[in-house]
Amino acid sequence: MILFNSNITIFLTAYGPPGPLSYGVFFVILVLYLATVFSNVTLMLIIFFDSALHKPMYIFLFNLAVNGLIGSSAVCPTIMQYLLEDLKSISFTGCVMQTFFINVYATCAYAILMVMAYDRYVCICRPLQYHSIMTPTKVRLLLGAVYTFSLCAVGGQLYLASKMPICKYIINKLFCVSLAVVNLACVKSAIYSMYVLGLLIVFGLLPLFLVILSYIKILSVSVKASKTAQRKALKTCAPHLITFINFSFATFSSVIYSSFYDYLSDEVSVFMSVHFILVPPLLHPVIYGIRTQDIRISMSKILRKRKFLH
Repeated sequence: MILFNSNITIFLTAYGPPGPLSYGVFFVILVLYLATVFSNVTLMLIIFFDSALHKPMYIFLFNLAVNGLIGSSAVCPTIMQYLLEDLKSISFTGCVMQTFFINVYATCAYAILMVMAYDRYVCICRPLQYHSIMTPTKVRLLLGAVYTFSLCAVGGQLYLASKMPICKYIINKLFCVSLAVVNLACVKSAIYSMYVLGLLIVFGLLPLFLVILSYIKILSVSVKASKTAQRKALKTCAPHLITFINFSFATFSSVIYSSFYDYLSDEVSVFMSVHFILVPPLLHPVIYGIRTQDIRISMSKILRKRKFLH
């Protein structure tokens, strides 16, 4: 199977030679990556240590933070390494594994955002039954389904990609993405194309449809409620809605980057590629930290305890 042939080397040609511009981009990505790691780890620790946050919404948010770290860590260290090196090469196995983790990040993020929308729907539209519906067992089942389906689906894509014969060895991008890897094949696979189309429907269009449907139902209930209830619903849903729109925009940018790279300027291409794997994981914990009162309260409690101990 070609996938595990480490003798195949792929060259990434989208980089220029090391110089002031490369060092500047390296510094920007390093700062953003460190901020991403810090913000997500901080959010995870706050949720983990504060038992008051051991609720479905924050458990889903914890998993979203873990997923964000997986996505950014799959790409950023490699980009920073290539910015400082003359030769930008990666084994075919490493290239395929990079696309695997990127696709897991994308599919899991959308799936987690979908179950978070379901959680918000139950909270607002069926508040009296919320605790009987969103039980710990139900939360574990939802997260189990998210990871199982995502890993199996992306694993199937990985397997089909590995069966294609490779006769090209150059990718004109900053990192490996599915479309670029498939374009290395000597012949196109109709089965692979149909499989990827199925993935886009199941992990792209379906979550989008269900999230929109959830918010239509939330909006219909909120319109009939009191002003106080409407404000509460807005506070509850705003972080998730902002996060979902942000990630959808980043995904759209990634599709444009993958499909139309040759027609974009270098600056736009760099922005689109980095935006997908850095901006959502960085903004998600910031959005929830600013917009969610429970997290702000928990953070202030931790800071007061730390100050008191000193």
